[in-house]
Amino acid sequence: MTAAQDTSRPASPPGERRAPSPAAPAAAGAAAPRPPRGHRLRGRLTIAAFLLPALLLFGLLVLAPILVAIYTSVFKWNGLRGLPDDFVGTANFERMFADEVFLGDLWRGAVLIVLSLVVQLPFALGVAMLLNQRMRGRAVYRMIFFAPYILSEVITGVLFSMILSPDGGLANLVLGTVGLESDWLSDPSTVMPSLFLVMTWKYFGFHMILYLTGRQGIPHEVTEAAQIDGAGSWQVFRYVTLPLLGPTIRISVFLSVIGAIQLFDLVWVLTGGGPAHSSETMAVTMFQFGFKRYQVGYANAISVVMFAVSLVFALVYQRYVMRRDTEGAITAMRSQR
Repeated sequence: MTAAQDTSRPASPPGERRAPSPAAPAAAGAAAPRPPRGHRLRGRLTIAAFLLPALLLFGLLVLAPILVAIYTSVFKWNGLRGLPDDFVGTANFERMFADEVFLGDLWRGAVLIVLSLVVQLPFALGVAMLLNQRMRGRAVYRMIFFAPYILSEVITGVLFSMILSPDGGLANLVLGTVGLESDWLSDPSTVMPSLFLVMTWKYFGFHMILYLTGRQGIPHEVTEAAQIDGAGSWQVFRYVTLPLLGPTIRISVFLSVIGAIQLFDLVWVLTGGGPAHSSETMAVTMFQFGFKRYQVGYANAISVVMFAVSLVFALVYQRYVMRRDTEGAITAMRSQR
């Protein structure tokens, strides 16, 4: 090396450390020693200690009842005299699918699902879009619309059983002035629309909050860019807002369908499944046979079918409808490691 080359690189002042080369961090990371075996074992024991209580509760409160229901569904058992011993095989399931009441339960459940998807959820979405606009008192409106969801199903059922009572109920007092009186909950032709009306009043506020939260998560710059490009209000909603609300809408649909399959509280308090089984659901029929007629084996067979329907729907829905959402969440989690 020549003297000119020596003078071209200034020497570091005394006591100053030279900055490491860009390759130094990678080399340091590659050479980092693995944690001791005892440290890894303690970490796994810590994880197990935190998971064990949750796993025990899940096993006792979820898995064990499912297994007991599956086991007792193949017995003729009243639930009172010890363990079941009268094995009947698939007779309970054959009886179930030959029962007109249970087949009607399936039909009524499908009707409630369709009405929820076609009426309740679009209504909740429309209210959410309105309450996302700037207006005076919108916080009060949000609170008013969400308040019914806070009430328990029993309170809601008692409240509407008085409102829809044919003898002096508020509905007939108001609608009687225009000749629209009806036996809302005691007429087979009106009980299901009345039940769906109560369901919508009770649950649409929950879905409205979901949509409103999802809408507020959309960056304002995205809608502004669409408006600058000449898109109108409907075009912004159709081509920008609605696609970006896709994950929220899919979750809302999932919760709505599962809730309709397992609906019990409102029906039991409002109608008890009547009149003449015209408002029964699978859960109400299961309760009737299990706790009123003491046919626990048959009731558990109904519960097994309810569980199977819910499980199949959940698996298929998550596999084919929510696949992109779950894959995106997993990718995000991996990138944050």
